[in-house]
Amino acid sequence: MNQLPFLIEATHGSARAGTLTTPHGKVQTPVFMPVGTQGAIRSLSPLHLSQTGSQIILANTYHLSQRPGERLVAKHGGLHSMMDVDLPILTDSGGFQVFSLKKSQVDEDGVTFAYEVDGKKTFLSPETSMDIQQQLGADIAMNFDECLAFGVDKDAATQSVDRTARWAERCKKAHTREDQSLFGIIQGGFWPDLRARSARQITDIGFDGYALGGLSVGEGHQKMCEVLNYAVDPMPTNAPRYLMGVGRPLDLVEGVARGIDMFDCVIATRHSRSGMFYTDKGRIRMTDKRFRNDMYPPDTSCTCYTCTRFTRAYLHHLFRVGEILAATLTTIHNLTWFASFMARMRSSIVDGSFESYRQWVHEMYPEKDPAPSGSGPQNRRGKAAKKRRR
Repeated sequence: MNQLPFLIEATHGSARAGTLTTPHGKVQTPVFMPVGTQGAIRSLSPLHLSQTGSQIILANTYHLSQRPGERLVAKHGGLHSMMDVDLPILTDSGGFQVFSLKKSQVDEDGVTFAYEVDGKKTFLSPETSMDIQQQLGADIAMNFDECLAFGVDKDAATQSVDRTARWAERCKKAHTREDQSLFGIIQGGFWPDLRARSARQITDIGFDGYALGGLSVGEGHQKMCEVLNYAVDPMPTNAPRYLMGVGRPLDLVEGVARGIDMFDCVIATRHSRSGMFYTDKGRIRMTDKRFRNDMYPPDTSCTCYTCTRFTRAYLHHLFRVGEILAATLTTIHNLTWFASFMARMRSSIVDGSFESYRQWVHEMYPEKDPAPSGSGPQNRRGKAAKKRRR
């Protein structure tokens, strides 16, 4: 297994500023990873992706194994070549997507399920997940775990934690690609003793980095923070720590405050397609009629491609007429903003002003953030929580 170089350069309390070195470049942490589930950042070309300041992106094993298939990706020379992306890439194991399906059967060998698009019967195990991810060729692969549903009872959670550990051992044994790192995933639901148990099991096996799964599944911000208060400490301090499926600004800063280094979530791109702009003064929705004749840039403090060339009135028009360019331009801005948001958070750790930065985030993006004028539900749980992955 590849030893993934990770250097912690500064700390402020539990918050860490580090550098992660991958075959496709260095990543400065804490970092937010945009999600390209199907092998693309939706609505965005690789040319514009390179201009957003994004450092590392994520793709999904489950979806890519079904369409177009890992063998076709390998024929292209792997994800980097097929996508024409030179950034580091992380692939999720597919565990969350599989366990969120209604018709799946779990046993010690793996999971049997029907593909949600065409009903094709499919089997996914630790060994097949490793084989697929090695063919996809990402810089970082994830071990195949059993993701717990919110509300499961403790007996079932205990059995699941132990199965995840057994599967993690099989993943490590099956993973042989030397230029690809492998992260272990810690589960345990909402029980401190089970989180500690899973952490011991996974760290004893030994991985290049460690992720927390089973959060952002409908528990809410306060419960997430409560779990992080006891779930992060047992994780190794000399390896990157990854909180899966989390991407709201408030969740990001509170995750960093508790020692998390890496995050991913679809909201930065999903909200773009509905006209939601993230800014340093909170969120605004460009479909609001008040922007119909507004000649200001979408975000007056932003220097991205979208904000230096186009007006709010033009963006409003594009959304009104259903032009796909609206989603593209908004995605460019939002990914640029999230990259800047994390970079500034990192700088605040280095210069000792993290607590001031944290307070600013609470003021601009409070826990009960009211929906901007003209918007519908913006932090969807339930079905959407599944789509946010973990």
